[in-house]
Amino acid sequence: MIRLEHLYMLAGALFAGWALLSLLDRSNRKRLGNALFWGLMATSLLGGSHFTDFGNGLIVLGMVGLAGFGFVGRGHPKTTSDVERKAFAELRGNKLFLPALIIPFVALAGTLLYNHTALGLLGWFEAKRETYIFLALGVLLALLVIFAWLRPPAIAPLEEGRRLIDAIGWAAVLPQLLAALGVVFAAAGVGGIVGDTTRAAIPDGNVFLTVVVYGLGMALFTMIMGNAFAAFPVMATAIGVPLLIQTYGGDPAVIGAVGMLAGFCGTLMTPMAANFNMVPAALLELKDKNGVIKAQIGTAIPLLVVNILLIYFLAF
Repeated sequence: MIRLEHLYMLAGALFAGWALLSLLDRSNRKRLGNALFWGLMATSLLGGSHFTDFGNGLIVLGMVGLAGFGFVGRGHPKTTSDVERKAFAELRGNKLFLPALIIPFVALAGTLLYNHTALGLLGWFEAKRETYIFLALGVLLALLVIFAWLRPPAIAPLEEGRRLIDAIGWAAVLPQLLAALGVVFAAAGVGGIVGDTTRAAIPDGNVFLTVVVYGLGMALFTMIMGNAFAAFPVMATAIGVPLLIQTYGGDPAVIGAVGMLAGFCGTLMTPMAANFNMVPAALLELKDKNGVIKAQIGTAIPLLVVNILLIYFLAF
């Protein structure tokens, strides 16, 4: 049976490859820092389930220390130049997108077939993990197609991947760290503190103001944590469940779903959401690292207002 842990191991092997290539890259003065950083990431993915919480915590602290003290830097692997990539793109045109389209197609078609045909009775995959597994299979199939069609050097996927991951840097793992931070905040009782403060500030029975605080809180905590999924446990514990649902009888589905949309508005406005805002700026080599955020604020604020109103009118 293929389990989720096997996918972690596959990803860990990829990071291990980047760590080794970084170590061998003598043109990068921060090659040792890069190798250690991606090596620790690989170690966590390859064997994290077999480590204690303390051991995994040390790995995270090691990665934070390497990034925080500036030991991680961008390398310059020997891949195709911008001119060569442009010429190759002009030669192949939009056909170059076909391997990328294989990935979502395999994930969607495979999941539907596995769950709605006799294929699922074979028990090949861990229950409720089919989509993740088919997503990984789609990536592997896309790689096979690329090698059969374009015949790149065997190491090209790793080197091109390292070029991109080095351009993103430590921010590539920020979403995982921030998601964990949400659980830590909830366990530390931050939700209870926010809830007590809300009850003290808002008059009893004022549903609209409670909804406003909930929506704004989702956006604000998302801006702090960089991830709406990290903010949700805090705001759900503080306001969503005890006040909006249990006290005022709101629709849980609306409060949860539209509350997440309010949080996503905060995602558009924060550099902490590195995968959405900082990574595109790095990959596009924008001079203004906050250029993506500045372009999104004009959309995010009106959407936040609309989502708050939707929670109020649809849930009550």
